[in-house]
Amino acid sequence: MWGICSRAMVKVGMAKPCGLMKPCHLVKPVSATRVTGRYLTHQKGLPSLPVPPLQQTCERYITALEPIMEVDELKHTKELVEDFQKAGGVGERLQRDLEKRARSTENWLSAWWVQVAYLEYRLPVVVHSSPGLVLPRMNFRDKQGQIRFAAKLISGVLDFKTMIDNETLPVEYLGGKPLCMNQYYEVLSSCRIPGLKRDSIVNHAKSSRPPRHITVVHNFQFFVLDVYNSDGSPLTADQLCVQLDRICSSSLQTNMEPVGILTTQHRDAWGKAYENLIKDKTNKKSVSAIQRSIFTLCLDGAMPRVSDDMYRSCAAVQMLHGGGSQWNSGNRWFDKTLQFIIGEDGTCGVNYEHAPAEGPPIVALIDHVVEYTRKPEMVRSPMVPLPMPQTLHFNITPQIKKDIEEAKNSMNILAQDLDMRVFVFSHFGKNVPKAHKMSPDAFVQVALQLAYYRKYQRCCATYESASLRMFRLGRTDTIRSASSASAAFVKAFDDPTKQNTEKANLMVKAVSAHRSYTNMAINGQAIDRHLLGLKMVAVEEKLSIPDIFKDTAYAKALHYQLSTSQVPSKTDCVMCFGPVVSNGYGVCYNPMEDHINFAVSSFNTCEETNAAHLAQAVEDALLDMRTVLEQTPRAKL
Repeated sequence: MWGICSRAMVKVGMAKPCGLMKPCHLVKPVSATRVTGRYLTHQKGLPSLPVPPLQQTCERYITALEPIMEVDELKHTKELVEDFQKAGGVGERLQRDLEKRARSTENWLSAWWVQVAYLEYRLPVVVHSSPGLVLPRMNFRDKQGQIRFAAKLISGVLDFKTMIDNETLPVEYLGGKPLCMNQYYEVLSSCRIPGLKRDSIVNHAKSSRPPRHITVVHNFQFFVLDVYNSDGSPLTADQLCVQLDRICSSSLQTNMEPVGILTTQHRDAWGKAYENLIKDKTNKKSVSAIQRSIFTLCLDGAMPRVSDDMYRSCAAVQMLHGGGSQWNSGNRWFDKTLQFIIGEDGTCGVNYEHAPAEGPPIVALIDHVVEYTRKPEMVRSPMVPLPMPQTLHFNITPQIKKDIEEAKNSMNILAQDLDMRVFVFSHFGKNVPKAHKMSPDAFVQVALQLAYYRKYQRCCATYESASLRMFRLGRTDTIRSASSASAAFVKAFDDPTKQNTEKANLMVKAVSAHRSYTNMAINGQAIDRHLLGLKMVAVEEKLSIPDIFKDTAYAKALHYQLSTSQVPSKTDCVMCFGPVVSNGYGVCYNPMEDHINFAVSSFNTCEETNAAHLAQAVEDALLDMRTVLEQTPRAKL
């Protein structure tokens, strides 16, 4: 309805030449001492999200439209914008009211953003909203290896949870400025609840009796696993192994109804099916146990056998949607904020529901957990008898059975529609752009512009998420990567009449334009969330929607055929997500020192997009850009 790209993995780490530093990731050891009030004190010290000046946003809006609009179309939009921002006009009124809202709330944007971008978004969370994350393949290939690794992973998450509970998470910084840490407190013990027209989120971590269990899914069957002893100490990895073994042994049958597949549905359909599902007391109790759990652990069977070069892409599909009803799509509860997925063949990763948080807190947690699983175990625990994990039962009525069949069909159609390519660009990583004093992220974004232009001979609206965590409760804004500078560069790059020196100069300009937009965005001065805020004020005050928002240019600006995100991590992993429009691409990347991990997605039903072709074009663009830089004397740049 709003045409908003809600995908927001968000880069926090920036290139150093601009005086911006990557935030330090969380460091061991975990502090066992609770520091009460530390989190709130830190949060109170953060600035509020500013409301940018109206005229500035209007000017920047026109500038952002230039590379993606025709001149005559733009003329009409300029007139609408002039009218919108004129003295005494509707723009000024909306701006005043937005500034008033900013003075009376902790963050004028966050509550609106969660509603509009996530909770009122009615397409399935699977593929369309929830990202997957693929970890490097682990070195086990059987059930015992799977259980042993899963036990260590649970211990690692609980170790991280101790820092959250004790308020001892090291504060992250960006360019010397502290960042909002709120999202870390939203990802555990939380869940999305489907509604008929709008969903909601519950966070049980904040309840008077916080949950002490996780949910484990195996062969489509759900179990409650208590992960703390009666004295409050977490179960050891050995104890968790015993419990996971019990779960697997008691759920060997593979013909159970996959109730979890209901969470893959269109949100309106799931809202209706959910109401019906929880009419039954047993079902309601089981669903509540899943929603209340700290996180969900999915113990998957093997995935389809594929060639080595397709392994990562196939693993990404498992993390994103489970491969369809015949594979693991029913072995999930996609409304759960955090699902750790561990396959019997060493395939591992995460799926997360996007409403409570962006990528960096998830990645920080995963970096911590992966590091934890690699440590040798220090203690062998004495084997005290443990209570049997509790099976969650579901009574399947004919209507629920019908809903499950419909969900299977829809999921299988979506699974067949998604084309996902994960590849490692192995020629260089952050090292090359850094050697040329360029931001690695800006360098990759300009390469994406070049790859797209070569395929389609035009520029398109491009979304890259920027973190607003410098501000209290900050979420994201948009970095619009298609700029006049990038357009000039991509048009000149394959022009045989242009010299390398000119191409290199245009490249430098395009990269620095991206850097300056990024800086503008992380400082709360970008245009997209401001425009959304002005529109939301009009909606809330029941005013007629201003013409600027009904203009085809606005729709075009929000039709992101490239939806992109950099998600840096210490672990050699990659995040993945689906396109946000039917004829677009989703591109996520993790630049390591000497290589870059990419995940590119598109829909098979769209004839003009092809993930493998774009992936190849990105590889070619990066190599060609390096060649131009290497062939151009430094003094000329």
